[in-house]
Amino acid sequence: MIREYKTITEVVSPLMVVSGVVGVTYDELAEIELPNGDVRRCRVLEVDGDTAVVQLFESAQGINLAESKVRFLGHPLELAVSGDMLGRVFSGMGSPIDGGPAIIPEERLDINGLPMNPAARDYPNEFIQTGISTIDGLNTLVRGQKLPIFSGSGLPHASLAAQIARQAKVLGGGADNFAVVFAAIGITFEESEYFVREFRRTGAIERSVIFSNLASDPAVERIATPRMALTAAEYLAFERDMHVLVILTDITNYAEALREISAAKKEVPGRRGYPGYLYTDLATMYERAGRRIGKAGSITMIPILTMPEDDKTHPIPDLTGYITEGQIILSRDLYRKGVLPPVDVLPSLSRLKDKGIGEGKTREDHSGTMNQLFAAYSSGKEAKELMTILGESALTPTDLLLAKFADEFEKQYVTQSTEENRSIEETLEIGWRLLSILPKSELKRIKPEIIEKYLPKT
Repeated sequence: MIREYKTITEVVSPLMVVSGVVGVTYDELAEIELPNGDVRRCRVLEVDGDTAVVQLFESAQGINLAESKVRFLGHPLELAVSGDMLGRVFSGMGSPIDGGPAIIPEERLDINGLPMNPAARDYPNEFIQTGISTIDGLNTLVRGQKLPIFSGSGLPHASLAAQIARQAKVLGGGADNFAVVFAAIGITFEESEYFVREFRRTGAIERSVIFSNLASDPAVERIATPRMALTAAEYLAFERDMHVLVILTDITNYAEALREISAAKKEVPGRRGYPGYLYTDLATMYERAGRRIGKAGSITMIPILTMPEDDKTHPIPDLTGYITEGQIILSRDLYRKGVLPPVDVLPSLSRLKDKGIGEGKTREDHSGTMNQLFAAYSSGKEAKELMTILGESALTPTDLLLAKFADEFEKQYVTQSTEENRSIEETLEIGWRLLSILPKSELKRIKPEIIEKYLPKT
């Protein structure tokens, strides 16, 4: 039974305290009705005896403690899901904002889903092609993986996210059953319009579900937006057997909203003012991705975050790195040199890449070329540093070739137009073309028979 209360005792935006409540539970959805008839949504954050702390999804302006009414609805925040979600744009709270009709739901799902049970997980081992060489060739994304992108303020992570969303696909039988769920968290209106426009321009909108939370929206809505996206992804993956790629940008805005609400609740702050439960909170989101035993669908996740002051040890990238299976790092130095996308190959890592490559998945030469490109680029960077300190005359002929390789690697392999969609075969051929710069004696990480088969003869 829905009860109404007129016992609001305190409002400290975005929080409100209601006393004398009965049967109210954590995360329950509520509505507050103002004296002028306006209705605003909120949810229960904490219950202590007959007192509930409620979190407002909208402004607290105009709330009259004596006259406003609070109704507890008896269920948590839910998302109406249906196959018709594909091709639609929603607000951060799950309401359509593309001018189309409301979704007729097949189900209403609690957005506070549970992390996947480890015993129910199937091991990720199938390749996802993003069309971007630095990811496909060197830090391969595997179906069911969580692979974050660590960026910095001003770096082009938005265009990289849009390119991945447009181009990503699974190879083989599941190619037609692929969907993208894109959640923009705390971004500007211009960025939001850019994403929607790019999706529509390329036709990727037809297989996508977009949730857009703007910087001007209430901070508490940012807490719900990624959970809305993951709930939609779980429905498409595990009820409709689709392979779903979830892109969340920007996780830093999510963490800032969490810190703001924690401060309003007067909780004891942890590192850099973030709540002590930041790790747990992020894990409850990230661990909803994966593959389930007995289910054909899967959820692959790419969270994107901007590192404050480009600091990899900041709590947000630090904790994200613990939970996920690797990271793609964008470099400000490469960006200044005009290398786009500025993916810093050497510190980037995909812990599951070996499971998604090789014969029958990509190609038999993928593992060897990947390891050789890493080694040669690392040696080439060292040679360039020596050249800067000692001069070109101090380098051996092999060192000079390695330095040349490093320059060509950044120009041909890392540099890629936002409109260029490279197949894995094209990526591997570029790798072989670059390796032909070096003498065969330097190709120590590739089997001789693979070198004979794939190395260009001229």
